Amino acid sequence: MSEAKQSLAEYYHERTKYDPETLASKSQGLDWSKQPFPYKDYKIGTVYDLKPYLTEEPQSDHDGLLANRWRRLSRLLFCSYGLTARVPTISGETFYLRSAPSAGGLYPAEIYIISAGTPLLSAGIYNYQVRTHSLVHFWQDGNVWQGLQKACFGHPALQNSRMAIAITAVFYRSQWRYQDRAYRRIFLDTGHLLGNIELASAIEDYQCSLLGGFMDESINELLFLDSQTEGAIAVLPLVDLQDEERTGRGQESRQPMMRSQDLSKGLLNALPSVIVTDYPKLADGDLLSCLHQATQIKEKPELKQSVTSSQTSLQTLEPESPSIDFDKYNFPFCTKVNTTTQSIDWGADLEILEHTILQRRSTRQYTGANLEIAELKAILDFTYQPQKYTDQGMDGNPDYFDLSLIETFVAVTRVSGLESGCYYYAPKAQELRQIRFKNFREELHYLCLGQELGRDAGAVIFHTADLQKAVAKYGDRVYRYLHMDAGHLGQKLNLAAISLGVGVSGIAGFFDNLVNEVLGIPHNEAVLYITTLGRPR
Repeated sequence: MSEAKQSLAEYYHERTKYDPETLASKSQGLDWSKQPFPYKDYKIGTVYDLKPYLTEEPQSDHDGLLANRWRRLSRLLFCSYGLTARVPTISGETFYLRSAPSAGGLYPAEIYIISAGTPLLSAGIYNYQVRTHSLVHFWQDGNVWQGLQKACFGHPALQNSRMAIAITAVFYRSQWRYQDRAYRRIFLDTGHLLGNIELASAIEDYQCSLLGGFMDESINELLFLDSQTEGAIAVLPLVDLQDEERTGRGQESRQPMMRSQDLSKGLLNALPSVIVTDYPKLADGDLLSCLHQATQIKEKPELKQSVTSSQTSLQTLEPESPSIDFDKYNFPFCTKVNTTTQSIDWGADLEILEHTILQRRSTRQYTGANLEIAELKAILDFTYQPQKYTDQGMDGNPDYFDLSLIETFVAVTRVSGLESGCYYYAPKAQELRQIRFKNFREELHYLCLGQELGRDAGAVIFHTADLQKAVAKYGDRVYRYLHMDAGHLGQKLNLAAISLGVGVSGIAGFFDNLVNEVLGIPHNEAVLYITTLGRPR
């Protein structure tokens, strides 16, 4: 494909690739005087302190019911994005880590709660103040929910709920360090957050849906954002399942988790934008803002016509099976390893899962010792087989944007019981299929920009996507969906690994084309994210 006919998303991806010959020339020192502040402040509004509800146990009377609601909301937000560790710095200032990982500790995402009016939150808009673990009610409006519904084209998930989380990105927080490539990292970081919200919702008895198709400008105006510096990127309607049970709407099927809300889950949560092919030559520094503007939806997209029906069909927009078809990389000669395994036990009321979320840290060094094949199987099982965890109270069909677009490859260098090489992971068949027969230890070190994590890991997981195919389905906006889905998967890999005592760290900086070349991945597969697994030092 010639450059002139590339979509803007494909053009952006090519322009922001790291290459050994050009990386040094593009690198520039950080201007520490312009370092962004990772928190957002509001000068006006009613503040609700959520810290007391992290430890207080609910009572059985009416006031206790209200306290229980506060406690569950408090813990949902804390597990999703709360401050969980304090790190001293050379300057003497304290730096705080959060429950969701972020490249460079820049935390570009902001969380808002939009309420239609609930027993807990009166109608209006709230910002989650991470630094103080509080909510600030900065806008009170009984019509805000109607505005949200209109902006999301009346999505059924909003008809079944009274509260929603809106996630925005403050672009400069990441762009300050990563320049134009920051757009990738922003959505990977948001994917980490989405993974936490999914799992924290299960812990605290909420059910969340995921919407990526909305009118950007309308959501930005609803949240009073300066769209030049901050933009909405995801909306998550929440249903309080305990309230559903109290009103008799959720009693019929408490386990596994499956209610009326599920009827709208996964239904057109990823809508297409236009495909932009007519764009000027863009200077470095302009790519991020230009792509974000191009990926916005200004009006309800036209649904494509099904080739088998004269009626408008959702078929071309609905996600395909979240597991790639059985025949992908199914060569007669390749070694096939069945990955079915016993599920990870997350404890009574998912207490081990909650502890793991709060204790998770990215591993900085590996020893180079071997992993066990049982550990790798368990990590893949938790990440890709959610239906096996419904008996523990988790959502067996969590929302992603479109996992049918995501491919997974595993480079194995040190896994006992598994031959070194590159494997394709087929989630539906639950098997690893060996496609290359080599130990890639030194190559992994190099293509991960010389990071020792790549060299010393026992296994390295790659998420990729056919970007041209993805753009044809969802327009340039798919670039958001792909990276959020990859980050979502990456966070579940993180938590599964930590629970097993395996070290784990995500890598978003790599020599893009070398990944394809070294591992034998087709060149039309855009590399989205890398997750390393190893023995922590």
